[in-house]
Amino acid sequence: MPSRRTVLTATAGVAAALAVGGTAHAGDQKLRSLVSRMTLEEKVGQLFVMRVYGHSATAPDQADVDANLKEIGVRTAAEMIARYRVGGIIYFTWAHNTRDPHQIADLSNGIQKASLSQPRGLPVLVSTDQEHGIVCRVGEPATLFPGAMAIGAGGSRKDARTLGRIAGQELGALGIRQNYSPVADVNVNPANPVIGVRSFGSEAGAVAGLVAAEVAGYQGAGVAATAKHFPGHGDTAVDSHYGFPVITHSREQWEQLDAVPFRAAIRAGIDSIMTAHIQFPALDDSGDPATLSHPIVTGILRGELGYDGVVVTDSLGMEGVRTKYGDDRVPVLALKAGVDQLLNPPSLDVAWNAVLTAVRDGELTEARLDESILRILRLKARLGLFEQPYVSHGGVTRTVGTAAHLAAADRIAERTTTLLVNEERLLPLSRRTHRRLLVVGADPASPSGTTGPPTGVLAAALTELGFTATALSTGTAPTAAVVARAVAAAQDADAVIVGTYNLTAAQRTLVEQLMATGRPVVAVAIRNPYDVAQLPTVPAFLATYSWTDVELRAAARVIAGKVAPRGRLPVPVQRADDPAKVLYPVGYGLSYGR
Repeated sequence: MPSRRTVLTATAGVAAALAVGGTAHAGDQKLRSLVSRMTLEEKVGQLFVMRVYGHSATAPDQADVDANLKEIGVRTAAEMIARYRVGGIIYFTWAHNTRDPHQIADLSNGIQKASLSQPRGLPVLVSTDQEHGIVCRVGEPATLFPGAMAIGAGGSRKDARTLGRIAGQELGALGIRQNYSPVADVNVNPANPVIGVRSFGSEAGAVAGLVAAEVAGYQGAGVAATAKHFPGHGDTAVDSHYGFPVITHSREQWEQLDAVPFRAAIRAGIDSIMTAHIQFPALDDSGDPATLSHPIVTGILRGELGYDGVVVTDSLGMEGVRTKYGDDRVPVLALKAGVDQLLNPPSLDVAWNAVLTAVRDGELTEARLDESILRILRLKARLGLFEQPYVSHGGVTRTVGTAAHLAAADRIAERTTTLLVNEERLLPLSRRTHRRLLVVGADPASPSGTTGPPTGVLAAALTELGFTATALSTGTAPTAAVVARAVAAAQDADAVIVGTYNLTAAQRTLVEQLMATGRPVVAVAIRNPYDVAQLPTVPAFLATYSWTDVELRAAARVIAGKVAPRGRLPVPVQRADDPAKVLYPVGYGLSYGR
């Protein structure tokens, strides 16, 4: 790969101007000089952040070569960079970018080498969605933390900052320097299918404090944080991946609720903000999604909120942004609205050529592109990518998934587990009276592809704690035969642990029939805490907010009494029979006492 000296020479001392106390203006002069030497095609490419299949920048597996040819028209990441000069690449588990830490580091280095070896080559900003909890792209042996709603249940800004710092250090060691986290949406709709437990909670002030803390952690570790999804995706019953949600909040409600965490993120110096593919008529009555709205992106985010950092779209492959306009119009309209980075278009060739044509035809000016490119280059310079674009295997070994990091994640998780029901002090379970445990329930696929299944993780953790636990997966929609098998297995158990996942009627039947056996039943909501409203007679109920191993092991320690439950609900739970009434308010949570 090119030497550090080569990279510095190629980028004309940009980092030096910014790093040695030079003013922002002095740094901008260097960056503007870089922009002035770029061709129009290079400028267009710099605006895109694109997916690419494969574990290697130059030698992916044949199946990934085939996928790249089909979707992008190139064989490899290196070929994509040479053809389109993209400024960013996003990693996904399903694109086979994230097999293991050393492979990820090699992929990042290969991407940087491919870009820096081009004429006027620039470092690439590698990004991913590492929210923790239910959205993770980098799995074990990296450190996985509880997700946002769990952190909200813990209520500790210190823990949120620690999460950002450790996760940022590990991502940085892998060459991933922009993370699409934290979620700044205030989840006030229990039926929200796309945000839910990805949000810190329903109270704007609490969410704002945790967002700012996580931003400080990530950016202190040298990784750009991204607050999402502006102007606020917390009150919708439609998933913008598959539909076009409409937020009906008034302008006053937006100011008091949705805007609060984004203002906090901006005060904290957030490096990037992601737009939402939602209609928000009170902010723009045109019917356009926020991503394509000049009144929202330029008028409100840039103008009223005073934000001059990088604005990145949510994925341009999502239905919410494609409903009204074609894939050739979306990137052009997004740039006209005021965004800087165009994330993951369905067809890079269509989108790239549409922007190029719009400039040549005069619909977009080259000066407009230059504004966004300058913001992107400022961010790359601030992250030190001009000075040190490469990572090392030694850095991976020293940083990723260390014992200290894993222990920190365990301690944070213990402070998030929330006990909502504990009739007759059933919990903690005693090994003397409830040694034989049956663990049943849903086994959703791991968020990162490397953890689970939840029933197995809980059973193994309880067995390590001195119980004899057996796992039986019953799924999210157990049939009568599956329920009968679980009921039969319960006859040999002293107590039953049942994991619920977005509780269905079939899951409720399972819990009720298990309770009918007379065995003590402990329900554990492994996603939404709202499940408790539909189980009014369950004797014990815990909420973990996600099903990654770190949260499930913490729940096992709570069940066993190794630690006391300390979490408090960050969202209200309404009654199932009367949603206008609150069953458990924000801040509710039991402990074991003394």
